[in-house]
Amino acid sequence: MNWSKFEIYSQGFFDNTITQILIGAGFVFLIVILFKRIIRSFFEKTSFIEERKEQTIESMLNSLIRYVATFGLIVYVLSVFEVPVGKVLAGAGVIGIILGFGAQSLIKDLLAGIFLLYEKQLHKGDWIKVNNSFQGIVEDVGLRFLKVRKWAGELVTISNGQVQTIENFNIDKMRVIESVTTSFYEDPKKVFQTLEEAVARLNSELDLFLKKDPLGKVIEQYQVFGMSSLNDQFQGYQYTVTGLCNDEIYWTAAKETRRIIAETLYKNNIQMAEQRVEVKQSISRSSSNEI
Repeated sequence: MNWSKFEIYSQGFFDNTITQILIGAGFVFLIVILFKRIIRSFFEKTSFIEERKEQTIESMLNSLIRYVATFGLIVYVLSVFEVPVGKVLAGAGVIGIILGFGAQSLIKDLLAGIFLLYEKQLHKGDWIKVNNSFQGIVEDVGLRFLKVRKWAGELVTISNGQVQTIENFNIDKMRVIESVTTSFYEDPKKVFQTLEEAVARLNSELDLFLKKDPLGKVIEQYQVFGMSSLNDQFQGYQYTVTGLCNDEIYWTAAKETRRIIAETLYKNNIQMAEQRVEVKQSISRSSSNEI
């Protein structure tokens, strides 16, 4: 008797609409977790592509799994409420056209996300500048959205379809370009000698940062590019130092380059340019007569 009551109770419990939806949602959640772990395990055990590319592909696949799982859950919920999903999708008619226009931005974002991955414009972990407005580290590359973490910590989310221009600072190599402006009263010969001294120190101390070919030979050492301006902002002569480095350590290389150049200029007593503001005071005729 008790067993029959339990069967009746359990049958009523599982026939409940809310229970079926909760079970379906839990099943979908477990499937998503399982697929994510399988993908993560696969990329951890393989090394046929670069790690940043693996992370980007993994991020895109995870995004695809979430969208497919969400769509599947929606279809399941509709079927629980006995909505003829197949007939609705097959005979959408005017509703389908309206939804099609509304989904244009969605399709645009999805296609843009696929092209971002296919054309290798960026990878997860790259430092980029998007639409010439904000820059930071690529934190996630999804099918619809690109997430960029700015230096201050803010997370910027932008639709893939809205991405117009991308400046990527992590494509194999970067050139350190540092300019200094000295006073007009400094002898250019002395400045060039000082910068050559700084360059020798840069090539010695920052050799590990420089870009090398497969044989380990430096492709382009630090060098004095030359005088890049005779009158920089009406303040003085401008000189530029350049060096080709690996993209992963560009920011560290740039900081160390500035430090060594500054120390060398200070050591040789090179006077830097200073902004000067001249104010001309006019004396009225009446005031001059009183004097």
